Amino acid sequence: MRFQGKVALVTGGGRGIGAATARLLAADGAKVAVSDMDAAPAADVAGPIHGIAIACDVTDRGQVEAMVERTVKELGRLDILVACAGITRDNLLYKMTDEDWDAVIDTHLKGTFLCARAVQKHMVEQKYGKMVFLSSTSALGNRGQANYSAAKAGLQGMARTLAIELGPFNINVNSVAPGFVETRMTRATAERLGMDFEAFKIGAASQIALRRVGQPEDIASVIAFLCSDEAGFVSGQTIYVRGGP
Repeated sequence: MRFQGKVALVTGGGRGIGAATARLLAADGAKVAVSDMDAAPAADVAGPIHGIAIACDVTDRGQVEAMVERTVKELGRLDILVACAGITRDNLLYKMTDEDWDAVIDTHLKGTFLCARAVQKHMVEQKYGKMVFLSSTSALGNRGQANYSAAKAGLQGMARTLAIELGPFNINVNSVAPGFVETRMTRATAERLGMDFEAFKIGAASQIALRRVGQPEDIASVIAFLCSDEAGFVSGQTIYVRGGP
C-alpha cells in the first residue's frame, strides 16, 4: 500500500493509460479523483475504486481550478498529479489546420500547465508532492504529428523546469514517454491510415525489441513508481517506456 493516506488526481482518467493509472494508485491505497472531459467515463473508473469523478476541460482555467479545489475539499489533500488528458488531430503539415494545431497544443501543453499551476500551491504548502506528465516517443518526431510531437516535447521541457522550481519544496516532477500502447488513440491512428487494427499492432510489435505492443498497465506501473516515495530522488527525468531502447 505505497499510497496509503495519499490523494491523487488523474486527468484523462476515464480511458486508456489514465484509467489504468487511477486503478493502480487506488489498489495501492490512494484516494483518487478521476477527471475526464466527459463525466460518464470518469464515473465508470471512479465508481469501482471508490474515488470521485470530475468532468473537466483542462484547457479552461476556471474548470481546472474548480477541479483541484473540489479534490482537496472532498478528499482532504492533494499529493499526486498525473496529467494524462490528451487528444490527437494528426495530419501532414500542409494539411494541418490552425484548429488542429490549437486543439492539440492547448489540451496537452496548456492543460498540463494549468493543472500543474493549480495543484502546486497545495503541494508547496505541505512540502510534498509528485507530478507526472504523459509525454510520448512522438516527442522525438513522428510523421503527420507536428502538433502532437511539439506538445509532447514541450511537456518534457516543462517537467524539467518545474523539477528545478519546485524541488526546494520536496516536489518531484517527471514525465513518462510511452511507445506504442494499445489504446483508443492508437486504434484511431490505424483508422486514419486505413489499416486493420490487429494488423497495425502486429506491424508495430515487429519493430519493438520485446516483440509486443504495450498495454496501459505497462505505463501505469512506471507512473506509479514515479509517484511513490521509492522515486524520491528522481526528478526532472523522462522515462521512455517502449519495450526496448
